[in-house]
Amino acid sequence: MSSPKKLFIKTYGCQMNVYDSERMAEALGGQGYVPTDSADDADMILLNTCHIREKAAEKVYSELGRFRPLKQAKPDLKIGVAGCVAQAEGAEIMARQPLVDLVVGPQSYHRLPELEAKARSEEKALDTEFPEEDKFDHLARRPKATRGPTAFLTVQEGCDKFCAFCVVPYTRGAEVSRPAEKVLDEARDLVERGVREITFLGQNVNAYHGHEGGLAGLIWALSDIDGLERIRFTTSHPNDMDDALIDAHGTCEKLMPYLHLPVQSGSDRILKRMNRKHTAEEYIRLIERLRAARPDLLLSGDFIVGFPEETDADFADTMALIETVGYGQAYSFKYSTRPGTPAAEREQVAEEVKDARLQQLQGLLKDQQRAAQDAMVGRTVKVLFEKPGRFDGQMVGKSEYLHAVHVEAAGLAPGDLKPVTITASNSNSLAGEL
Repeated sequence: MSSPKKLFIKTYGCQMNVYDSERMAEALGGQGYVPTDSADDADMILLNTCHIREKAAEKVYSELGRFRPLKQAKPDLKIGVAGCVAQAEGAEIMARQPLVDLVVGPQSYHRLPELEAKARSEEKALDTEFPEEDKFDHLARRPKATRGPTAFLTVQEGCDKFCAFCVVPYTRGAEVSRPAEKVLDEARDLVERGVREITFLGQNVNAYHGHEGGLAGLIWALSDIDGLERIRFTTSHPNDMDDALIDAHGTCEKLMPYLHLPVQSGSDRILKRMNRKHTAEEYIRLIERLRAARPDLLLSGDFIVGFPEETDADFADTMALIETVGYGQAYSFKYSTRPGTPAAEREQVAEEVKDARLQQLQGLLKDQQRAAQDAMVGRTVKVLFEKPGRFDGQMVGKSEYLHAVHVEAAGLAPGDLKPVTITASNSNSLAGEL
């Protein structure tokens, strides 16, 4: 009996790529592959790439270069590139890096078994189409293995917003929503295998339209599943935060009081140049409505500094918006060009100016994040424990507000949901007692 082939997947970028990597592993499981944590042991290496960050493609080529000695030592080793860089630069990857055997885009990975077979026959395999068929219909059902207490579940892909800085509409395609019943079937399956918290994923998840009630309707349907304790969703666009979804934050007990709602800039002039189609004032009024529905809501956001033509006054508007809103968590980046996007052709801000602005902005966000954590001390929260901590007898989990919480207590296990009194605020986590 032949031994199973080993598959090593390295995942870059967002939670959707984490979900996609899981499904890629499942797709190749039918071809006899089992996961390995080491590229050195692998019979196939897959890089599941992200095109959002600066110099994303160059990082992929650098990683591929490190695999050259492995390929020379193991000629039968197959190397593939998947994800958004693959979608954007598939043919160039094949031409520039001959050791790559297959390239597959994020909408075509259900075809991995066919591509793998082609690569095994010593042919190059490339698929970066946007197929008409639903890839989820062609993926095998998830194997009935026990899962950890939390899981991602993709419900929507693609984006129709065409922000001037973003490649997602070109690499992930137009907005597509999965039918509600198929999402709920997958959710029930996850809960049967031990999942207690599900996070809905989408490039623009609150544009979901696979349920007659939109994303709010899907959330309420999910909340009826026995055994599921928590619901989250990410990432949202302010223009698709409708009344029903705002109301769900105040009335659905299983929907957690944490929301990631990117604004990108506080300057109306820059927001218009970004093609965001909302103003800073509209965003602030939306936050007020959300907090009226759920006063303890913890806000997270995204910010880009140094967008083309951003002035000191524009940056000051962004800082003012952050002061007004108050974020418990946020992600911030220097603008970097993406070929093919409108902003890439505009006059760029000097790198030293970007650096200075980013440092100033991150300092404010860090102060707000620390204040939000410090305010938790003395409060009792519910923690869903996920894994052992760094020390014997310690368990780590997440609060309703997505804060990492560690507790030293005997008898705790992954999947336990317990009330915890917060006793200390550390740099990136909280400490508590049962």
